[in-house]
Amino acid sequence: MSYFSLIDGYKNLFYNPMTRRYKPGTTFEDIVALYEFDEKLRALVFKYLCHFEQKMRSLISYYFCDTYSEKQEDYLDITHYNDTQNNKQSILRLIAILEREAKKNSDHVYVVYQRKKYGNVPLWVIINTLTFGQISKMYSLLTISMKAKISMHFRYVNEKELIQYMKVLTLYRNVCAHNERLFSYKSRFDIPNTEIHKKMKLPQKGTQYTCGKNDLFSVVIAFRMLLSIEDFSQYKKSFNLIIKQYIKNTENISQKTFLQTMGLPENWNHISKYKL
Repeated sequence: MSYFSLIDGYKNLFYNPMTRRYKPGTTFEDIVALYEFDEKLRALVFKYLCHFEQKMRSLISYYFCDTYSEKQEDYLDITHYNDTQNNKQSILRLIAILEREAKKNSDHVYVVYQRKKYGNVPLWVIINTLTFGQISKMYSLLTISMKAKISMHFRYVNEKELIQYMKVLTLYRNVCAHNERLFSYKSRFDIPNTEIHKKMKLPQKGTQYTCGKNDLFSVVIAFRMLLSIEDFSQYKKSFNLIIKQYIKNTENISQKTFLQTMGLPENWNHISKYKL
């Protein structure tokens, strides 16, 4: 690893910027251990982000094809989206991406096969070539009725809230995919306020929650709202385990400080106990 990636990326919990000195007792191994924790965290979060992403790909392609057809001219038709004046330019940009993938993509054998064999690349084929960010944008531009049908597959969110979740999760997915520091990352978007925020009595400044909105705990809440019960249970169990392993082997960071850095309240792992 480069010096910048390791030291500049993970020294902050051990370093006093005012004195420009490390906390007494800090070792090189402490910083390496934090990096290794973050590496495990990225792999874990990425795994379950991919579960959610795959579900969204399937739902979007299913309901779009069910509403229109499997012909590529249907997903290249601006009138098949929420064609408002505000959305027009975004829809045109999306269609340009879809058209390029359908007509010029040569990186995916299955796309080339559909194009040469049938002269048509259905949405359920082309959607696998899109990034999560493009999937998120496509969902936001679908017709209101189509967004509602898709959001019904997520018991605790409506179509507008699903857009907010996807904006936040897109940024976290990019952090995981690009091997950037995850544990202290904060997105520029917020997830919606939920019953979880209220029932866990998360701290507030005025009317705004100070954690669980754009930090790592917001991802935990998003997974609670979007994943299956089984997936979320496995995710939480694994997350709790790697936190405990790190705290057990680290003497220079208190558990409270470490959890606060991630936006996690001390009772974060009780999140499943609260009914939605």
